[in-house]
Amino acid sequence: MSTRAEILEGLGDILEEVAGVNPDDATEDKNFTDDLDVDSLSMVEVVVAAEEKFSVKIPDDDVQTLKTVGDAVNYIEKAQP
Repeated sequence: MSTRAEILEGLGDILEEVAGVNPDDATEDKNFTDDLDVDSLSMVEVVVAAEEKFSVKIPDDDVQTLKTVGDAVNYIEKAQP
């Protein structure tokens, strides 16, 4: 099970790889679309990579609720086995 800090760091790495986001910019208060310019196609890639990295399943309906990096960290933290 990953800690919040590890999840945040992992998401930063994924965002850098998928969307070219500086990992230092991937803070919990940042909105994926408004602040980090992650489009819907890139968001799908981020979700798939996060599912693999953290061994969680994020249904499409739940992806819509993940507006900020913090939302994603909270979701992954709760969904971990």
